[in-house]
Amino acid sequence: MTKAADKIIVALDVATKEKALDLVTKLRDQISFFKIGLQLYTGEGPEIARAVLAKGAKVFLDLKLHDIPNTVARAVESAARLGVQMLTVHLSGGSEMIRAATAARANNISIVGVTVLTSATEQTLREIGIAGKVDDQVLRLAKLGVEAGIDGVVASPHEIKILRAEFGNKIKIVVPGIRPSGSESDDQKRVMTPREAIDAGTDYLVIGRPIIAHPNPREALAKILNELNI
Repeated sequence: MTKAADKIIVALDVATKEKALDLVTKLRDQISFFKIGLQLYTGEGPEIARAVLAKGAKVFLDLKLHDIPNTVARAVESAARLGVQMLTVHLSGGSEMIRAATAARANNISIVGVTVLTSATEQTLREIGIAGKVDDQVLRLAKLGVEAGIDGVVASPHEIKILRAEFGNKIKIVVPGIRPSGSESDDQKRVMTPREAIDAGTDYLVIGRPIIAHPNPREALAKILNELNI
């Protein structure tokens, strides 16, 4: 694998274990990290994480935990026992909840804090009572998370530079909303190409539909890797 391959997390945004494992089998020799989100986890349960791990892959469990501190802590413990490498919590849950999550870390699991969803706009923020700009809210939540001990943040590509300027290399930055040139943005609002995001300083690119919805996922992934290795 290339160094670029270490930065790509393929989102297994499919409904069944069979489809997910088929993608892992097809792509495993190109990349090693796969995201399991709410759709797949709700349909298949923790067994899907075990099955992906059993193929020698790493798992980013994207459950965006947001609940009372004790419940979140117990969920983190369960994820750590599964052996996944990365887990998301919503930073809007507040410092007590975030600290409960980071205190429950075990087995080298990384806790990554979600700032503002890439589908959100300033209108979205106003609807829930936040008057500021998206990048201001991202930075505010990221600071809260860093103070509470998170390992990284999830933000749109457009916030990478302000996060790097604020935190340097103290945290990992994980970005969804990645769309290769010519791809549809779908329901993502704040998007960027893989090359642009890497140049801006991200650590991980989460890419789903441009790869998994392609008639030939291996070919789609190979094109992205080639772009990043130029």
